[in-house]
Amino acid sequence: MSLSHLIYASQPFGYDESVLAGILLDARRCNKRDGITGALICRADIYLQMLEGPEQQVAATFERIRGDDRHLDIRVLASEAVDERMFGAWDMLHDPAKSWLWTREEIIDGALDRATPDDVTAVFAGLAAKATVD
Repeated sequence: MSLSHLIYASQPFGYDESVLAGILLDARRCNKRDGITGALICRADIYLQMLEGPEQQVAATFERIRGDDRHLDIRVLASEAVDERMFGAWDMLHDPAKSWLWTREEIIDGALDRATPDDVTAVFAGLAAKATVD
């Protein structure tokens, strides 16, 4: 079975703690069912998420997210086959922007448009290196 990861960014719609809690609850439930792992880095102006797992399940999960009205302006930043998971122990790790590289001003100025797939993958590699399982 080939593994892949997909990293996307989106703009939150109606962002608050209850919306975020709902997203995480849905993600963890569906991801556990579908064999998906990953991480969500978020703050009020942007979501940055990595999905990883079997290629077909990653694609199906992303299509479900594209239909979710809590996300606006969804953009794929990286998508590739991988040999192993970064977040194998996590149905969905939540990082409330502790790992964030770009300021809000840099995002507004187009930092995501200039970021390469390697740049955004490195964000998640750094997060995976710091993540601990309780």
